[in-house]
Amino acid sequence: MEQTRGLGGCLLRPQRFERSGSHHIGRFHAREGSPLGRWRKRGDYEQAIGRSRGGRTTKIHAITDDIGRPIALTLTPGQAHDLVGVGALLRRIPTPKRLLADRAYDARKLRDWLAERGCEAVIPPNPTRKHPHAYDRIAYRSRNVVERMFCRLKDFRRIATRYDKRADTFLSAVFLVAALVWWLN
Repeated sequence: MEQTRGLGGCLLRPQRFERSGSHHIGRFHAREGSPLGRWRKRGDYEQAIGRSRGGRTTKIHAITDDIGRPIALTLTPGQAHDLVGVGALLRRIPTPKRLLADRAYDARKLRDWLAERGCEAVIPPNPTRKHPHAYDRIAYRSRNVVERMFCRLKDFRRIATRYDKRADTFLSAVFLVAALVWWLN
């Protein structure tokens, strides 16, 4: 069979577009698209959009006061570890006397950083730890205040589903809702 040029060549050779073979090119032109990798959306990481098991997601990290009013908020992509978000938050506020967090924040680096600044870390140990540390179970019961604050934020459909493509506009919507939550508490 003779080789044809142009679009006719693509139409006569459908094996070029098979996804399960080594013939998959994915685009008509070699220079079209992202230079750093295949099947990646450009700028997603900068816009705090990341891939996780559920699809494209964004994490909202927050620090609240004792009654559930948000003090500091930040965004990270869905696949980023939670310690990335807490590092950004703790640099923005004065060091608290006590930090209540869930198991995702259980790291020696964070515990040491908080202990140097005189903060008590109330974080349950990760179940995979060989030598689990002790924590104040009575104080940890009040962590539901943070979860209730997130529920109040996500009562607004714009926050729960992330309508905004850009991170700065989404974060501004989160700030507006957080101000409303602060005012209602």
